[in-house]
Amino acid sequence: MTATATTTDVADTAKGWFSRAEDWLDDKGKGAWIAAMVLGFIFFWPVGLALLFYMIWSKRMFTKGCRTRTRSHGHSFRTSGNTAFDSYKADTLRRLEEEQDAFESFLNRLREAKDKAEFDQFMTDRARRAREGATDAETVEA
Repeated sequence: MTATATTTDVADTAKGWFSRAEDWLDDKGKGAWIAAMVLGFIFFWPVGLALLFYMIWSKRMFTKGCRTRTRSHGHSFRTSGNTAFDSYKADTLRRLEEEQDAFESFLNRLREAKDKAEFDQFMTDRARRAREGATDAETVEA
């Protein structure tokens, strides 16, 4: 085994350990992350500081749950056991997603219109300055 292979194996093992620890803390919730950070400060302050920075950097401090970052949009919800309610819920979620898409499309059109208006204003001002500069040059020559 070469030194490169050993370094890669060690990196994979460390990544696996870190990923497992992160998953375990995520499963336990935000309180587990905070407890780990506090214990890190108590036993060895750089560990607590590192956990604090990691929680802020990964946005774990500002989300409702640690797993919200991995959830995707769609109809992955628990069934209630009542097919009529589940159908209503699915239709409502589908309608809300369509409305969200329509609203985002509307906002994009507004941004594009604003960008076009600003660009047109820039070009008008630029043309006006060019005409004024040409008029000033003719006045100075005369």
